[in-house]
Amino acid sequence: MATAALLACDWGTTNLRAWTLDAAGGVVAEREFPFGVSRLGPGEAAVRFAQDVRPRLGAERLPAILCGMVGSNLGWTPAPYADCPVNLSDLASHLVQPPGAADVRIIPGVRTRGFNGQGDVMRGEETQAFGWLAAQPERAQGRHLICHPGTHTKWMVVEDGRLTSFVTAMTGELFAVLGTHSVLRSDVPPDDLAAFDLGVAAAGDGGGLAARLFTTRARMVGQGALPESTSSYLSGLLIGADVAATPGLLGMGEFDTLSLLGDAHLCGLYDRALKARGQSAEIFDGEAAAVAGLFALYQMGQRT
Repeated sequence: MATAALLACDWGTTNLRAWTLDAAGGVVAEREFPFGVSRLGPGEAAVRFAQDVRPRLGAERLPAILCGMVGSNLGWTPAPYADCPVNLSDLASHLVQPPGAADVRIIPGVRTRGFNGQGDVMRGEETQAFGWLAAQPERAQGRHLICHPGTHTKWMVVEDGRLTSFVTAMTGELFAVLGTHSVLRSDVPPDDLAAFDLGVAAAGDGGGLAARLFTTRARMVGQGALPESTSSYLSGLLIGADVAATPGLLGMGEFDTLSLLGDAHLCGLYDRALKARGQSAEIFDGEAAAVAGLFALYQMGQRT
């Protein structure tokens, strides 16, 4: 069995995913913990890391690198944002050491002026994007569009190995809020692909979303659609609007291919919506990209 040489963590809002990695970046062991930063009190992150995370993975003496919301003002210690455009070396030069933890480094988030000058930010997705780049050196050439679907979906443009711009779409959060706290609420999980496809078609070019959203209710109460299809239709409408309109905010209204990076099921839904619009996509595992990015940034940080 390989010997663990590094503890790598993606510490988000709701949970923490941790891996021990060998000297080549291969996974030795992995664990998931239910205490994201939103569930911790002031100063609790350092305690949890030392008393729960390290012992569970037998990583008490290993150097550690962390990404995600752990570097926000809700987390362990603030890791100030790096500005776009940014490459792997830039991020590595901004790693932050938490107070009293000499062998721990936290990866900063990234910020940009945004498509309308009002700004945009990310924490964690940049690590996956650079992990995706690190997996195949040829990806460091040319211009690529990456989509990371989720609560706050990130659309990222990578050019010659640099993250040059991105935009956040609150697609997943809108689905959760509307499906729970509005007239579009439903207790039935979204598993009706036919209704999903109808929602994608109803999204059109993504414009007038507030008006299009009400069709989720109107089709049920006025057209006799089955109530249990509501959440699937809503999911399709929101994802359909996202894939139709958001790339254009980055000047990427037309693209040859898109890399979908993240959860397989959610990426599959985005792929389905893209195919309905005649667009192609490739799906990549988000967890593997996170591990590769954490390892690459640790290695680069050792050299800077």
